[in-house]
Amino acid sequence: MNGVAAKNLPQFVRDLLASGPPPAGEGVNLWLFRMARVLHPYRGELEIADILRASVAGCGRVVTEQEIVRAVANSKSAAWHPEEINFPSRAPAWPSVNQEHREAIIRNNGLLVDLWEKSPHRFEDSESHTEWLIDQLFPCDPLLCVGETSSSFCTRTREELRGGLSAKPLIVPSPMSARTGITQTGNVSEHSLNNTGTRRFLVIEQDAGTVDEQASVLLHLAKEAPLALAVFSGSKSLHGWFFCAGQPEAKLHRFMRLAVSIGADPATWTRSQFVRMPDGTRDNGKRQTTYFLNPRAIQ
Repeated sequence: MNGVAAKNLPQFVRDLLASGPPPAGEGVNLWLFRMARVLHPYRGELEIADILRASVAGCGRVVTEQEIVRAVANSKSAAWHPEEINFPSRAPAWPSVNQEHREAIIRNNGLLVDLWEKSPHRFEDSESHTEWLIDQLFPCDPLLCVGETSSSFCTRTREELRGGLSAKPLIVPSPMSARTGITQTGNVSEHSLNNTGTRRFLVIEQDAGTVDEQASVLLHLAKEAPLALAVFSGSKSLHGWFFCAGQPEAKLHRFMRLAVSIGADPATWTRSQFVRMPDGTRDNGKRQTTYFLNPRAIQ
């Protein structure tokens, strides 16, 4: 790359360009995508294409114009922003479980049957209501990430997914911001923190205790935040979906700390974490039953 093209680029971008692409057959297209991603804040699309064109001249094969144009276009939705921290943030220091407090909550709150009785909307039949539920939870045809497993997934619009959701055990509980993003290991993926949008639901999951005890904890937490949904995992846990769109992260972090202190798994704090599909079917064939639904909690 010549000096004119590099003018006014940050030093780290110049260093990446100077290191050049990998040899042909070792990921030239991925390198083009990554470089285009970091160039978007500093150059227009035509200039980015010019820089990429010059930078891959010695990679050992002919890089077509289509490859360059595709890298520039596909990377735009995942463009790096200078204000972003590009390194994985330090995990929050979660509190240990306060067993005494948890036991008091379990004594003083209801059981699973009480959670069911308190549900403003109940399903009295044995049919799957996944499609209807997802329409309530995610209106306006957003991008959603769903999966058969944590390694087999896709990101599509809600309408593109219509009709097949009850067979998917997993879903990210917030809309996605783009169809693909960059994982922390630098790979392009349809499931990454990078392409997960702002929080819509914060899901509270507990691995410890009976479902009755877990229901007690969710009923307690529902006094602090709007509980929209409670879904059985089809195995041993209840997932409580708390509506949180537009809430400050600091406020949500305090709520999550409270939940962790009474038995919640902190893993669901990560925005991209998969949770159980409401009324979906687990890989063992068991139903992920919805025990609680409050549409009024979803604004």
